[in-house]
Amino acid sequence: MTETEPDRRTRLGLVVPSSNTTAEPELRHHGPGDATVHAARMALESVTVDELDEMSRDAVRAAELLGHADVDAVAYACTTGSLIHGPGFDAELERNLEDAAGVPAVATARSVCRALEALSADRIAVATPYTATLDEKEREFLEAAGLEVAAIDGRGIEANTEIGALEAADARRQVLELGDRLESDVDAVFVSCTNYRSLAAVADLEAELGVPVVTSNGATLWDVCRAADVSVDAPSALFEP
Repeated sequence: MTETEPDRRTRLGLVVPSSNTTAEPELRHHGPGDATVHAARMALESVTVDELDEMSRDAVRAAELLGHADVDAVAYACTTGSLIHGPGFDAELERNLEDAAGVPAVATARSVCRALEALSADRIAVATPYTATLDEKEREFLEAAGLEVAAIDGRGIEANTEIGALEAADARRQVLELGDRLESDVDAVFVSCTNYRSLAAVADLEAELGVPVVTSNGATLWDVCRAADVSVDAPSALFEP
């Protein structure tokens, strides 16, 4: 908070793909009532390796522009976009965005790992809307972070607007079908993609499965609030509508 505006609301900066229609509504709806969400966009239409790689070049400029709005923290809200270059890229991305915006920054892939660590989750199942190529990159990233991926299931979708058209009920159904295929228990389920509507399904899924359900937007919200020094509960408290 600035000295000239001691009572102003916390401002959360969000760097999102241009075709993402889910991250802003979910963070606004599920975030703290005393915080506002402000977004800058990076060009992306299809969730492919090449487009994600090209999109990442816009990230620093987007964070710099959010700095003009005097935000308190910045989140790079794209899961595969923050892990596309493997382990270490997420941390480098956070440092670059922090330098550009002049405030703390988080990246979704790293936020997910922090949330799972806070929940003491080691063995997870993963549901995604992605193609097999991106699912494999995600598996490699999560395993390099020390997690055991018991199963990963993707929908094979490239067009990001098609991902954004999915409902929370689709995420719920995919997670339950994934759970039916597991041969043994997991510590948590991770629903990947900031454009995949899923936060509204989390409470029911946790009740049915008996384990925490982490989503990309849920983890990002928890982590950016923490970075902005906003008082929040443990990550599992955010995974409810």
